[in-house]
Amino acid sequence: MTTTDAPVPPPAPVVKTGAVPPRPGPRRGSEGSVLNVFSHGVLVIWAIMVVLPLVWAVMTSFKDDSSIFGSPWALPDKLHLDNWSRAWSEAHMSDYFLNTVLVVGGSLIGTLVLGSMAAYVLARFEFPGNRFIYYLFVGGMSFPIMLALVPLFYVVNNMGLLNTIHGLILVYIAYSLPFTVFFLTAFFRTLPTSVAEAAFVDGASHGRTFFQIMLPMAKPGLISVGIFNFLGQWNQYMLPTVLNTDPDKKVLTQGLVELAVSQGYKGDWSGLFAGLVMAMLPVLAAYVVFQRQVVSGLTAGALK
Repeated sequence: MTTTDAPVPPPAPVVKTGAVPPRPGPRRGSEGSVLNVFSHGVLVIWAIMVVLPLVWAVMTSFKDDSSIFGSPWALPDKLHLDNWSRAWSEAHMSDYFLNTVLVVGGSLIGTLVLGSMAAYVLARFEFPGNRFIYYLFVGGMSFPIMLALVPLFYVVNNMGLLNTIHGLILVYIAYSLPFTVFFLTAFFRTLPTSVAEAAFVDGASHGRTFFQIMLPMAKPGLISVGIFNFLGQWNQYMLPTVLNTDPDKKVLTQGLVELAVSQGYKGDWSGLFAGLVMAMLPVLAAYVVFQRQVVSGLTAGALK
C-alpha cells in the first residue's frame, strides 16, 4: 500500500511589530522620459535657429530687390537667376572662387600629408624629444593668430611670398598643422600595431608601411580632420586680408566683403545674397557628403 505525503506549506513570514515598510524607489523611467523630451526640444529649437537663416538666405537670393524689402518672408514670385549670373560675372565671384579653390585645395593636401606623417612618427616611435615636439604642436593651437599677424607679414614679405597664391598656401598649412597633428596623433595610437609589425616582417620599409597600410587604415580620421580644416580654411578672412592685397588674387571671403560694400551702395541686395549663397554651398555640400565619415572618425578613438 502506497501513501502520498501531503505537501507541507511554507512557513508564514514573520512580521515584526513596528517595522516600517520599504519606500518605493524613484521613478527613473518618468525622469528619463522628461529629460529625453527636454533634450529633443532643445535640439529642435537649435535646428530651427540654424536652418531658418540658411533657408531664408537661399530664398532671398532668387528674389528681386523690391520683393526683399516688400515681402521678406514670402516665397519668390519667380526664380530670378540673373542675380546669380550678375554676382558671378559682374562682381567677379568667379575669380574669387577660383583663387579660393586653388588656395584651399593646395593647403588641404599639404596639411593632410605633412600632418599625417608627423602624427604617425609621434604616435608610433619613441625617441628623445618626442613629447616635447608633440607639446609644441599642441601649444600652437593656443597661440592667437592676431599676435602673429605683424611678424608673419614681415616674414612672408622677406621671403618674397607676399600677394602670391603659394605663399598663402604655405601660411594656411602652418596655421592648420597644430590641430591636424594633435587630432591624428591620438587617432594613430588607436590603430593596431600588429599590422605594421607584420609588414616589417615581410620586408616593407617605413615609407611603404605608412603610405600603403597605415594611411588607408586612418581614412576616417583623415576625412574628419580634413573637413574641419576645409571649413576653417574656406572661411579664413584675417590671414588673406593681411597677406594678400592683390585684387587679382583675392579669395572668396575678401570678395564677399567687397561685394557687400559695393552692392550696398548700389542697392543690389539680391546680387549680394546670391554671392553669399555661392560661398556657402561648397561648405554645406562637403559636410552633407562626408557627415558619416566625420562621425565615425570622431568616435573611432573611443572604440579601441
